[in-house]
Amino acid sequence: MDFRPTEEQAAAIGLAAQIFRDLATHERLAAAGTGTDAELWKALAGSGLIAAVEDVGLLGLVLLLEEQGRTTAQVPFAATCTYGLLAVAAHGSAEQRARLLPALAAGEAVATGAFPARGRFTADAHGRLTGSAQAVPWLRDATHVLVPSADRQLWLVRTDAPGAETAPQETTAPWSAGRLVLDGAEAERLGDAGGGGDAYAAVLASARTAFAGLQAGVCAGSLARAVAHTGEREQFGRPLSTNQGVMLRAADAYMDTEAIRVTAYEAAWRIDQGLPAHEHALTAAWWASEAGKRVVHAGQHLHGGMGADLDHPVHRHFLWGRQLDAYLGCGSELLAELGAVLAQEV
Repeated sequence: MDFRPTEEQAAAIGLAAQIFRDLATHERLAAAGTGTDAELWKALAGSGLIAAVEDVGLLGLVLLLEEQGRTTAQVPFAATCTYGLLAVAAHGSAEQRARLLPALAAGEAVATGAFPARGRFTADAHGRLTGSAQAVPWLRDATHVLVPSADRQLWLVRTDAPGAETAPQETTAPWSAGRLVLDGAEAERLGDAGGGGDAYAAVLASARTAFAGLQAGVCAGSLARAVAHTGEREQFGRPLSTNQGVMLRAADAYMDTEAIRVTAYEAAWRIDQGLPAHEHALTAAWWASEAGKRVVHAGQHLHGGMGADLDHPVHRHFLWGRQLDAYLGCGSELLAELGAVLAQEV
């Protein structure tokens, strides 16, 4: 395995870091509320970073999402790339790729997914879907939703299609989420019919890996803020960072962050190489859930009383970390799924 970024990936990372640093400021994030920062989304699209994901692969996307997570930038980057750009590129027909990918790459179309499948949607013989899903991330901005039916077939639904209704819904993190209700909504299949859920499993593994990369960035940003604060804040005539308890807490948070990062890198690299990666994606998602919540709690705790201020920048990392902790499966659920997979291999 070689996780070193390629020249193309390194250039994309540098550009993403600059855009997020310049535009995802605390003041702009506070002003955005729970909505998308349209100017930032336009800047990402105009720079070619969304389109570049097709070329840099899932590992490249993980690296880019780390940069987003550091600033908790308010854009549907992960959702559009995993449930739209990469899903259509990997599982769409030639006609679907030609029709859908240009708009997704240009940021003109926004995709999200009603994942994971929990038997919430059923499809009839004519490809019409019925069912509902709560708290679909970025649904308020989405033009398309990738929906898995009860038999784990993938269907792409336009949010303005007849029979499709969306309603705003608040979540822990300000992700422009919404409730999706389909009542005989027209949809188009993505992937081969009767594929045994292979396309669904592949998209879910990619999504878990991508959002683990986002969590790595959220944790890195939280820890960086905590390190800066404890290095400047003094108590009893010396910086808080010289307190052994503070150092140990920060060291544990650093190790947890690195564990999230390396497991996400490994899963993404294996998926890009076409290698089996089901267990690796579950492992990355488990670390993102269990270690992620430890890190954002530590980041808030190390800020002392300031960490309790809902308007403090570190609180955004706390909200994102807790949302990512539960999204696509909480730690115990992921561990049970991983155990079942490993038991089948014995």
